[in-house]
Amino acid sequence: MSPEINLPAGIRSRFVPEINGLDVHVLEAGFEAPGRPLILLLHGFPELAYSWRKVMLPLAAAGYHVVAPDQRGYGRTTGWDNRYDGDLSSFRLLNLVRDAVGLVAALGGKSVDTLVGHDFGSPVAAWCALVRPDIFRSVALMSAPFAGPPPLPPLPSRRFVDRVHDDLAALPRPRKHYQWYYSTREADANMHRCPQGVHDFLRAYYHHKSADWKENRPFMLTAWSAAELAKLPTYYVMDLAKGMAETVAPEMPSAAATAACKWLPDDELRVYSTEYERTGFQGGLQWYRCGTTGAFNAELEMFAGRKIDVPSCFISGKSDWGPYQRPGDPEKTLRNACSQFRGFHLVEGAGHWVQQEQPGETVRLLLDFAKNQR
Repeated sequence: MSPEINLPAGIRSRFVPEINGLDVHVLEAGFEAPGRPLILLLHGFPELAYSWRKVMLPLAAAGYHVVAPDQRGYGRTTGWDNRYDGDLSSFRLLNLVRDAVGLVAALGGKSVDTLVGHDFGSPVAAWCALVRPDIFRSVALMSAPFAGPPPLPPLPSRRFVDRVHDDLAALPRPRKHYQWYYSTREADANMHRCPQGVHDFLRAYYHHKSADWKENRPFMLTAWSAAELAKLPTYYVMDLAKGMAETVAPEMPSAAATAACKWLPDDELRVYSTEYERTGFQGGLQWYRCGTTGAFNAELEMFAGRKIDVPSCFISGKSDWGPYQRPGDPEKTLRNACSQFRGFHLVEGAGHWVQQEQPGETVRLLLDFAKNQR
């Protein structure tokens, strides 16, 4: 039996059963009065529904029914396959969209006023809005820009062969891309069974990608090349011989810095570490494998040329490298992929975990966006 989650008064934890093969664990606020417009919050990696705890009550106070699920592969949601050699196809993007559609129906609603996705929750939210604009009426993407559906494959004679991984490994300081590392069989055990323990691993990982790590000063890359990618922090482009546990260990903050961390005090971090100690990380890693293998691109290519046609916006931390993982201007990328793009916002004092590091400003931006769509 999982321990109770220490939640702020006004947020409840419950299960919504039989959603696309899952029993979905959700956190919920603003549920007391029926008929409220729905805001659905989709977390990323390595996070949980709990990642939204600081923004749920203010959004509910503004008149919304706010729901955040533990997504497929995460936390207390059950029914997913946690084996590396298990059913990878169940984690593909369009099945994650189906999870969201099923959850909305089970909640008794016909539409979502505002869908919000952070980190890997951002592409899920983007595909929800692209595929079912009748259900998902507006979308706020956070930390991970959306470039649109993949194009139809070119003729074999014109296909691009991506040698960037070989080139990264051949650098004087050999490197590898974290998404391809996350796709390896060894990645889960490296983090789940690391010498420092899951709690300290997550502390270092969250710190490393936050505004507290002062070397997070992102800028645009000019090309998808080894030389340019090597400019990214090691949590994105890792040393070739290291796993993620070894990558973040040197960035473990001091006891004093940990005690001073107001956006993620140790008792709140313990919610994450307790869940990941129990489940491991493979569920979330399966999402990366679906992308790096390209195994499910064909069904996404059916939407080539389509844009997100509902109102959209983007929110990220000013110290977040997430929008700059790929070369080019992320705002231009989003404007090309979204026909009703309403704003590109970089929040001061936040890194990758913007809704936790700066919840007040995140709420303000989300409410401004949501109210302008009603």
